[in-house]
Order: sequence, then C-alpha cells, then structure tokens
Amino acid sequence: MLDLYQQIRQISEKICQPLEIEDYTIQSMPDVSPPKWHLAHTTWFFETFLLLPYLPGYTVFHPQFGYLFNSYYEAVGARHPRHHRGLLSRPTVAEVYQYRGHVDRAMTTLLSTIPENPNLAELVTLGLHHEQQHQELLLTDIKHILALNPLHPAYRHELQDNLATTESTFGWLDYPGGLYSIGHTGTGFAFDNESPRHQVYVPDYQLGNRLVTNGEYLEFIQAGGYQTAKYWLAEGWATVQAQQWQAPLYWESIFGPKGYANDNQWWEMTLGGLRQLNAQAPVCHVSFYEADAYATWKGKRLPTEAEWEIATVDIAQTGNFLASDYLHPTPAAHLDHQFFGDVWEWTQSAYLPYPGFKIADGAIGEYNGKFMCNQMVLRGGSCITSIDHIRPTYRNFFPPSTRWQFSGIRLASDL
Repeated sequence: MLDLYQQIRQISEKICQPLEIEDYTIQSMPDVSPPKWHLAHTTWFFETFLLLPYLPGYTVFHPQFGYLFNSYYEAVGARHPRHHRGLLSRPTVAEVYQYRGHVDRAMTTLLSTIPENPNLAELVTLGLHHEQQHQELLLTDIKHILALNPLHPAYRHELQDNLATTESTFGWLDYPGGLYSIGHTGTGFAFDNESPRHQVYVPDYQLGNRLVTNGEYLEFIQAGGYQTAKYWLAEGWATVQAQQWQAPLYWESIFGPKGYANDNQWWEMTLGGLRQLNAQAPVCHVSFYEADAYATWKGKRLPTEAEWEIATVDIAQTGNFLASDYLHPTPAAHLDHQFFGDVWEWTQSAYLPYPGFKIADGAIGEYNGKFMCNQMVLRGGSCITSIDHIRPTYRNFFPPSTRWQFSGIRLASDL
C-alpha cells in the first residue's frame, strides 16, 4: 500500500512538471481549478479523512488549509468559494509542495498500521482513486488554461496525438434485447455509484463499431448543424445561441465565403499545442447537447448507459481496452480492434441512483450521491483517464453543457 501511495502521489507532481510557475494559479472558468489547488485538495483529503482521525498526535500543516482546500464536503465545514480559487496567490506553489511533503511523511507512518486496521486500507484506496480522478482533471484543466492563451502554448511539445485514428468503415454491432445485469460485480475497487448490481431490460439495439470522427462531425457543421434548431433539444439550442457555439471546443478555423470552414482549414488546440485537425481522430470536447444534435441529424440516437455497458463488458473482460494514459503516449490501437477508452462517451441516461443505492454515512457519503440531479452519464474513460479507472461499470457524470472534458460520441440505433 505504501508503494502504491507513493507512486500515485508522484504522478500528480509529474503531471505538473512541465508547467511554468505562472500556470499554477490560473482559473480559466468556474469549472476549472488551478493546478495548485488540485495538488493541495488531494493532500487535504488524506489529512482530513485519514490523518486527523487515525494518526494519534498528528498536527495539521496549516490551520486554514481546511477552509481553502475543502471542495464540497458540507459535513467538514465552511470552504472557500469555488469560483474564487484562482484568486489565491497565497499559499505559494512552494508552500503547497511543502504541504504535500508534510502529509506524505505522516501517511508513511500511518500506512504502517494498516495490517491491524483493514478498514483503513479501504479508505486509503478511496483516497488514491480520488487523487487519480484529480490527475485527469489536472490535465483537463491545464488544457483549458493554455487554450485561452493567444500564444497557444503547448503543455508538452513532444506529445503525440493523444487520440487514436481510424480508417475503418463505420458499421453497426447488433445486440439482442433481453434481461441483463449491470453494475459493479463486487470484485476490485469501484465507486459507490456503480452499485448495487441490478437487472435491466433492453430491446434489440445497435451500437456503432467506432466513435464519430472529426471528419464526420465536420459534415454536420458544414450542413448547417449549428444553425438549424430542429436538431437540438430546447436547452441545447438556447445554449448554442447564448454561447454562440459554431464547432467543438478548441476548434479554430479560417472561414470560407459562406461562413463555414473549408476542408483542412480547421485547427485544434491540444496538449501538444495548436495542430491541424485530424479528420480520422474521434471528435472530442463536445457537450451532451452537441452529441445529441449530431445523432439526431444522422437519424440515430445516443446509447443508454445500460446498452453501453452490456455491449462492452465482454470486451473489457478480455482486457481489450482502448486506453492510452498520458504517461504512456503510445498511439492507441485502431478502433475496429478495441472498443473504448479514447474519449468519454455521452449516453442519453440521466445520472440517477441505481435501485437500492444508499448514501454512506458521514462526509464520505457526499462523494457521489448528492450530485444525482441535472447531470448526464458518460462511459468508457478517455486518453487521459488513469488506466485503473477504465472499466465498463465506471459512471462519469457532468451537466449537459460541459465541453472541457475529453468527451465524444458513439451512435446507437433501434433494431
């Protein structure tokens, strides 16, 4: 457990190594947290939920850090407003790293007691998976921070394209209807929202054999998709009008005479800097509204989360993941050979509790359950998701207007 703890904690700091000191404090929108805050918040989690209750004589690093770096845990007390995280020039980045060192040294002592306290091991495991979630958010937020800079600075110049490309022909995979079981099986780690396992009935359906590509989504744009209300849900159309969306987030173009971009004139901001749009890569950074509008334009729909899980569970059990963690930037295999893990895939399912779901007691119970309202489920993981989180039962969730996550589209159809 100590080795795993140290490894995961070091990854967070390795993610931040390419940053300049000025990058650590920027909050480019309310949903983005400064990198400095992520480093401190994940440290606060271990201090608050493990060291203070379980390590006798532990002394907090700073008495006000609990207020600054609590995220949303009402049971723990008051907290600094989320949208003001970028206003914190102090503590300095150096002090945040000192905070991490202080907590890591104390956790080393605490972890030596785990053999006598198996419940402690479960809580440490949750804390490590929490840190891995923030490692993904770190990369997501870093990309947004750098994308708002007119200089288009690269996070890491040597990064290869972090999304797989495919030249495979689009086709449909058929799945028979019936009664299926979905949800966590009880082996290995899972978050509470992945349980309990339960039965669902689905009619016959089809899923696309690969994700929708940039080139295919470009056809939607050129066909006037962003100017045609009939493809959009009412809230989606209102958002398009209010935000003046014309393309996925991070796309930039040279406009042709009709106001639409011509082929090969689109560029995309990536973690490797501004690059010409790869037409064969999966479309990324689209909202649920955009994913749904594209599916409607094609005369199809998005899958339910049950349909998605049923279709992928057998593939996942064979170990055929389409995942390329940023620390191992090898181009992922072609989409016709492996099925998921390149971009989060929007489903048409609202984020709701499974039958029999119960919120745990105490502050830890606030981890997932209280967000089961006004959010949509995404499945599959992305190219920046920790490989430990790529599993068919994982339920990610965001409001339908969210675009800064690495989210894309897989089509579904009724049979």
